[in-house]
Amino acid sequence: MIPMLAFYLMVLIVIGMILYAGYEGTIRVFAYLDLELRFTWVKFRLWMMRRKLKQQLLKDLPEFNKLMKEKTNGK
Repeated sequence: MIPMLAFYLMVLIVIGMILYAGYEGTIRVFAYLDLELRFTWVKFRLWMMRRKLKQQLLKDLPEFNKLMKEKTNGK
């Protein structure tokens, strides 16, 4: 019963949006929501990449410092 009620409510909301803002305005709202959702996904993926890169850099930092110390002492 609840899914059917939710479906009818969603259809009623969309019809109300079309009546209030027109077809073009309603499509623009859905396009905006689509872009916001995609941008949120991109920001999440960037956050995951940043976290992975920081972990990798912290892991490789002692080896890099050791290599630079050997290189500068050899000159």
